[in-house]
Amino acid sequence: MNFWRNLEKPIIGLSPMDGVSDASFRFVTAKYGRPDVITTEFISVDGIAYGATNIFNDFIYHEIERPIVAQLFGIEPEYFYQGAQIVCELGFDGVDINMGCPAKTVARRGAGAGLIQNPTLAKEIIRATKRGVQDWFNDGLSKSINKKTLRELSAVKEKLDILGTKFDLEKRIIPVSVKTRIGYDRESVESWIPELLEESPANITVHGRTLKQMYQGEADWLALTKVGQIIAKHNENLDDEMTISYIANGDINSADVAIEKLQQSKADGLYIGRATYGNPWIFENIRQKLKSDEYIPVEKTLDERIKVALEHCDMHFRLNEPQGFVQMRKHLAWYLKGFPGAVKLRVDLMKSNSPDEVRQILSQHQISY
Repeated sequence: MNFWRNLEKPIIGLSPMDGVSDASFRFVTAKYGRPDVITTEFISVDGIAYGATNIFNDFIYHEIERPIVAQLFGIEPEYFYQGAQIVCELGFDGVDINMGCPAKTVARRGAGAGLIQNPTLAKEIIRATKRGVQDWFNDGLSKSINKKTLRELSAVKEKLDILGTKFDLEKRIIPVSVKTRIGYDRESVESWIPELLEESPANITVHGRTLKQMYQGEADWLALTKVGQIIAKHNENLDDEMTISYIANGDINSADVAIEKLQQSKADGLYIGRATYGNPWIFENIRQKLKSDEYIPVEKTLDERIKVALEHCDMHFRLNEPQGFVQMRKHLAWYLKGFPGAVKLRVDLMKSNSPDEVRQILSQHQISY
């Protein structure tokens, strides 16, 4: 089932962000922001194929995150085939292929945004991923998946069961989508996007910067508008069941900007990334703004932000090893800013190692929670 076609437009979704959109972040965002679709951090298909111990924790999700899409990255089509089957087995609603990560360690080996320079391999990966989904639907997990991977799969299923996630769903063919950029070292959407369209992914999400830009400068919305035109033209002669949806991504930091860019690009929706840091409510603000031009977003009080920050802390601590709490510190800094004494508080919170320590530090700063 292609859930993309059933989403009400415009689609306002949570962008996948490496080192940020882990299970606890996605849970809090789903609970307080209710994005229309959520995508995991990118997960290495190499790690899946070899049964890497820690990597399978990236597959943890809560039922309230649906529709939830697992994003994969790598360069080996066979590993994408296996990765797609694991994604299906864990009950995700879709699988996304990362063709946009600009990190040097990823792109230098030809993965992520490196695939923009290798459309032949990119298309082979899409086909392999689709084949993995179809074969899983027809025959179950492939015998090519090694025993260590199967053990890790079982361990994740146990964690999902504890969370109450309904991963053991009726078998279904889930959609394969792609997230990419406008080019490698220059804007090249007129040559790159048609290559992807040849393989008919269910959805294409495009970030408005080249790999060379990383996250510097401004997103190129003229290029993103051009992408919208290319995809619209491709869809003209297709039945509704075959059309490809388009999500634009880049520098959406407020409801006003979201409305402006939707109108400009004619995209089916937007992915929100860095503007969600410490602000899961941005999705609701955008949704309300879509309903009324006169809507003015209400700033959350410090008490409200502390409440959500602590809930985020508790969930993060529950899902990760104690030493992993260091990853929570940046989120605390994002939640708790913009009030007298915030700088000193954030300095102290950068030393915290558990939710209990966070609460102690808040008390020391005479902040109630």
